[in-house]
Amino acid sequence: MFNTITSREEAISYLEKDVTPHPWHRAICLDYRAIGYTSVKLESGEDKCRAKVSFAVGADYWGQGIVTRTLKVAISLVFKEFPDLIRLEALVEFENSASQRVLEKVGFLKEGLLRKYGFNKGEIKDVYIYTFLSADKII
Repeated sequence: MFNTITSREEAISYLEKDVTPHPWHRAICLDYRAIGYTSVKLESGEDKCRAKVSFAVGADYWGQGIVTRTLKVAISLVFKEFPDLIRLEALVEFENSASQRVLEKVGFLKEGLLRKYGFNKGEIKDVYIYTFLSADKII
């Protein structure tokens, strides 16, 4: 789950601990400025057929279709770059209908509700799990 970054120090810490060592993390840029990201975290060993996808974009850019277009490109790229990958999973908070719509527009299917699953902003929240398989078609 994603916590809001509210200071320069938090941003630097996030970049050092989460972004830099990450194998597939791409910035979403507009006018040569990062406005968000798309990330795919691959599992390893016997679970290398699965990966978790996540995304975020600044509030000023919500509702413009930017993340939908970005996810379409990201999905195509990761399935080409990682031939063992079969299943992408995305976790979305129950209340986050905008991100749910983004995933559905791209072609992800809602598989179910995971009750009291994700910790975000001081609370344990219900989340939906969405999936996209390598055999699925991007909408």
